[in-house]
Amino acid sequence: MKSFPARRLRLATLAIALVATASACSGDIDEGPAVALEPAPAEQQLAGACPATVVVQLQWAPETDSGPIFGLLGPGYRVDADNNKITGPLVADGKDTGVELEIRAGGPAIGFQTVPSQMYVDQSITLGLAHSEHAIAAAGQQPIVAVTTLLRNSPQMLMWDPKTNPGWQDIADIGRSGKPIVVSKGQLYPNWLVARGLVKQDQIDASYDNSPSRFVTDPSFAQQGFANAEPYTYEHEVRAWNKPVAYQLLKDVGYEGYARTVNVRADKLAELRPCLQKLVPMIQQATARFRADPAHVNDVVVDVVEQNPKLSPYSPELAAFGSKALIDGGLIGNDTDGVLGSFDEARVQRIIDEFGPILRTGGADVPAGLTAKDLVTKEFLDPSISVTG
Repeated sequence: MKSFPARRLRLATLAIALVATASACSGDIDEGPAVALEPAPAEQQLAGACPATVVVQLQWAPETDSGPIFGLLGPGYRVDADNNKITGPLVADGKDTGVELEIRAGGPAIGFQTVPSQMYVDQSITLGLAHSEHAIAAAGQQPIVAVTTLLRNSPQMLMWDPKTNPGWQDIADIGRSGKPIVVSKGQLYPNWLVARGLVKQDQIDASYDNSPSRFVTDPSFAQQGFANAEPYTYEHEVRAWNKPVAYQLLKDVGYEGYARTVNVRADKLAELRPCLQKLVPMIQQATARFRADPAHVNDVVVDVVEQNPKLSPYSPELAAFGSKALIDGGLIGNDTDGVLGSFDEARVQRIIDEFGPILRTGGADVPAGLTAKDLVTKEFLDPSISVTG
C-alpha cells in the first residue's frame, strides 16, 4: 500500500528528479564558501563509526518541521538543485564531526514514494523521516526502526472557513455536517477518522492537489493542512484569500501518531549501531537548540530553498511562523519519560492497534503481532537530554 504525506500548497511545483543527466555538472551546484571548522571532541567524531556521508531522506521539501536535521548542517554547504539535495559538513554544536551530511528532498523529488520504500530502493540512505502509520504500513515488506523523533506530536490538521461554516468548532462538527473533507490521495489518517466515528467515509474526497484555488473559490468544505504552514500562508501569502482560517489539530481528537520519526532500515540497525550511539544524541541536542532558538535553522532552510529554483518559495516569515507554531504549540518536547526525542512505547502500541486493522483492510501487509519494539528503540537516546517549559 503506497501513501505519502501531503504537504503545503507552496511546494506543488517541486520537480521530479528521475535521473541525473549530463547537464548536472559541478557548475550547477553552489559550492559555498570554504570554511575551516574546529573539530568536535573525540566522543563526537563520527568518522569511522558512520558512513563518510550520512544521507537523510526527508518526507517532503526542506522545511523547519525537519529543523533539527538542518541544525546539523555546517557552513559551506552546497545546494545541488538538479538532484534536490544539500551537502555539507555534519556538525555538533558547530564543530566538525569528520563526516558529511546530505539532506535529500522527498515527495515529488522521489516520485511520491514513501520514505520506507525509498530507503529500500536506495542503499545509500542512512536515515529516513516518517510518520508512525507509514512505518506500520511498511512493516511487512520494508521494515524500519525509529531511533528518535523530531516532533512529539503531529501538526496535521483539518481547516475550514469560519465565515462560511460558523457552526464548526471542531472536526466532529465537520463530520456531523456531511460536507466534503478534501485530502491528498494516499493519506492514511482519513480512514482513522472514519473508524473513530468522527466523520463519514463518503465525506472523504482524496482529490487535493496542494493548490489553494478550489478552497478560495468555494470554501464550503474542510481541507487538510498543517498548523505550521496553512494558517500563515492562507492569511498572508494566498492573495486571493488573505484572511484567517479556522482549524483543529488531529492530535486534539485522539490521533497519537508520531511525526518526523528518524528511522533506519531494520536490517541495517546492527551495522549502524556504532554510528547511532554517537549520532542520535547529536540529533537530540540539535532538537533542543532548535526549540530554544530556531533563528539559525530558519535562515538555513530559507537559504537552501532560495538556491533551488525547483522549489516553491519559503519565506523568512513563513519559516519563523512555522517554527514558532511547532514550539509554542508543544509539538516539540520531552516525552512521558522526560527525555527529548524519546517514545512512549504504550502510545506506539496504541497506534499499531488502531492503524493495523485499518491498513490491513486497505491491503497493507501489517504483520500479526506487530509490537512497539518492532517500530521504535530507545537504545541510542541520551536520557540526560531534556528541555524545560
